[in-house]
Amino acid sequence: MIKSLDELFEKVKNSQKNIIAVAQAADHDILSVAEMAISNNLADFIFVGNPNNINHLIAEGNYNLKNVPIVESYDDKGCAQKAVELVTSGKADMPMKGLLSTATFMRAVLDKQVGLRTNSLISQITITDNIDNTGLNFITDCAMNIAPDINEKISIVNNAVFVARKFGYECPKVALITALETVNPTMQETMDAAVLSKMNDRGQIKNCLIDGPFALDNAISKTSAEHKGVSGPVAGNADILVVSDIRMGNVLHKAITYYAKKRVSSVIVGTKKPLVMTSRSDSVQDKLMSIAASSYLNSQS
Repeated sequence: MIKSLDELFEKVKNSQKNIIAVAQAADHDILSVAEMAISNNLADFIFVGNPNNINHLIAEGNYNLKNVPIVESYDDKGCAQKAVELVTSGKADMPMKGLLSTATFMRAVLDKQVGLRTNSLISQITITDNIDNTGLNFITDCAMNIAPDINEKISIVNNAVFVARKFGYECPKVALITALETVNPTMQETMDAAVLSKMNDRGQIKNCLIDGPFALDNAISKTSAEHKGVSGPVAGNADILVVSDIRMGNVLHKAITYYAKKRVSSVIVGTKKPLVMTSRSDSVQDKLMSIAASSYLNSQS
């Protein structure tokens, strides 16, 4: 079981490297992260984009990237398509979004003919060290699904359980996070949490232990759970935190990074291969952690 981001980083450094195809790589941030990923033995790369622009930026930034192959493409749509095609043809292991819109990148990923589409819902998972530094927390969905209904939440839970199990959490404890820890008929997210918990009790959602609703504090803090009289094996001891919507997830992800100053990584699953999609506001360290997490997950598939 991987118990920290440091342990994850070291495992990937000492494993066979994945090849990442970067769609629209002509960007200083992307090139800087790629250089650091290569120097840390995390991954190899193929750059897709305008060779003149990419080579100009490599020279301008004095990046040690002259041996990285470049696949020629001159517009965002073409870059996204070629990055995905490199993966589907086996020339690369995963695609990475460079300097282009998420919508353009995802259209190529989901292309019915040559894309990476599956029958699963695509969801994002933030991975960070838990508050006791005794393991990892998997927080979902902070970036992809805006207001998931109950069926989408089932898929989000299943995706997170799949990832957690790949990281060695054989039966992850899943907390369904809302604003409070009691069922309130006027708050649909608490009703959804109760239904999902009962579905898990009856074996309709497998390979995990689900409880909820929880407020955040009594999902991750045993002390808080005891003070509020919230009991059970998940209370104060959750591995996976399932948020009620993207607003809660996005704020929680950013609060972890900016207020708590904790490192995070991010993976996107539900496709044939993990997707590397980092935000321009992510720190270099967090981008490297996302590359490491996606690479590790892909290697375990």
